[in-house]
Amino acid sequence: MTTPVTLPLWLFILILLFAAVTFASHFLFPSVRWFLRRRLESAVEQLNSRLARPIQPFKLARRMDTVRRLIYDPEVAQAISDHAHENGIREDVAFQKAERYAREIVPGFSAFTYFSFAIRVARFLSQSLYRVRLAHANDPALEAIPHSSTVVFVMNHRSNMDYVLVTWLVAERSALAYAVGEWARVWPLRQLVRAMGGYFIRRRYNNALYRKVLARYVQMATEAGVTQAVFPEGGLSRTGGLGKPKLGLISYILEGFDPGQSRDVVFVPVALNYDRVMEDRNLIDAHLNGTRRFRFSVRPIYRYLRRQIWLRLTGRFHRYGYAAVSFGDPLSLTEFLSTSHRDDAAALGDELMRRIAKVMPVTPVPLVAHALADGVTSRAALTARIEAQIAEAHRTGVTVHVPRDDTDYTVEVGLRGLMERRMVEVEGDRIEVTDPGQPIVAFYAQSVAHLLDELPGPTRPDRMGAETATT
Repeated sequence: MTTPVTLPLWLFILILLFAAVTFASHFLFPSVRWFLRRRLESAVEQLNSRLARPIQPFKLARRMDTVRRLIYDPEVAQAISDHAHENGIREDVAFQKAERYAREIVPGFSAFTYFSFAIRVARFLSQSLYRVRLAHANDPALEAIPHSSTVVFVMNHRSNMDYVLVTWLVAERSALAYAVGEWARVWPLRQLVRAMGGYFIRRRYNNALYRKVLARYVQMATEAGVTQAVFPEGGLSRTGGLGKPKLGLISYILEGFDPGQSRDVVFVPVALNYDRVMEDRNLIDAHLNGTRRFRFSVRPIYRYLRRQIWLRLTGRFHRYGYAAVSFGDPLSLTEFLSTSHRDDAAALGDELMRRIAKVMPVTPVPLVAHALADGVTSRAALTARIEAQIAEAHRTGVTVHVPRDDTDYTVEVGLRGLMERRMVEVEGDRIEVTDPGQPIVAFYAQSVAHLLDELPGPTRPDRMGAETATT
């Protein structure tokens, strides 16, 4: 037992290495994980004390625990059995497919990444690119939402900046969970989106098993009280105006909701508008070509960053104008379902889009673009028309952002945003929309047409340029 054993140096080093790894994995790593876990729990407790709606335990659960809970759910198990039977495959193969779907969907939320990194980046990007304005905060209505309810922010989708802007603006209320499309499933966005609590969805995937896995995840998160953000339109607006609601995620929430038994769900309408949508040309081209899918590429991002750096170095950079956000009146799902509807999902989608449309903020560029698209051709007529519309908007409750409370400055800001992109030419009192500017002007005019078409002006030019009296 005490006889010396001679070993080669390389083997001795290898034995020491294995011993060190074993010690670390059995004694050191668990202790470190326990210490870090305790620190994280303490930090989350402090964070929850500052948030209007604390982060729910479901959101903080380990990702693999949620994946297992999802794939062993009775409804998912039945969907696995049905899928195997319909496709003539073994149930274990169908189970593996369901597990793959669950791993793809379930996020791995990190409170540190969300509040220490993502919120700061969102605030920096928002304020660097736009003059951000909270046009209608609606604080009393939002504060009156019971803490026992699940809050779902329902937003129109104008730009991919929507994610960034709303994430920052509601940071004091809660952490949002977004449904994100295929465009973000690239490195390194995939890891960042997951850490922020976003979950990936395949919008045009009709596989019944996949739909069941996705539906059950949405229902579990909703029942657990996770604050969510949903875009009912399903994708970016290609016309500039509000689109018809897609009922996928809304129908999942409805299917899992039992009035009087389930936790109440309160939908909060959020309306966003911009003086400039960074993707506007691509969206217009997609609309003209009848295309809905957009291929993600990093080249435009590199070109954009290179141009912005050059403009900053040469002192010619300025922000893209105003970005405005309004919060509408919340809608309780329990109260909504107390009234009978022919189709609950369709009626809910229409009502939510109506509430979003009602509080849509009007910023200078869309305000000016709407007048130009309607035939205004002179600065004097433009100023008079906008002045009358602003007065009528204040009377009827339409939210128009008037910088410095100065109509002339508002007109100047709106025209400048179009002139710098060579969409509009101004000579003296004469204003003319260029040929390349026609679709751009129409795009921004459409975002507020549902509000401004109803507001009278002192004169309303017809499409041929003749001015007629407004009734």
